[in-house]
Amino acid sequence: MTARPPAERSDWTDVDLLTREEAAERLREEITATEARLTGAEHLEAAERDLLNSRLHALRDAADDLNSTER
Repeated sequence: MTARPPAERSDWTDVDLLTREEAAERLREEITATEARLTGAEHLEAAERDLLNSRLHALRDAADDLNSTER
């Protein structure tokens, strides 16, 4: 039996899927890490603080979206 050519393989064969719980945990870890970076951000330039704030906002939005779809 021969292997299928790449174009005919299922997209699922090479995908590492996360459960909602795993995704939520990773988001919480990233939120905590980003908050910690912002807490000590006095030495950072304003542009970098702005980027961290934007990242934190996006992470929180993703976590909220994930939590709202779990119910």
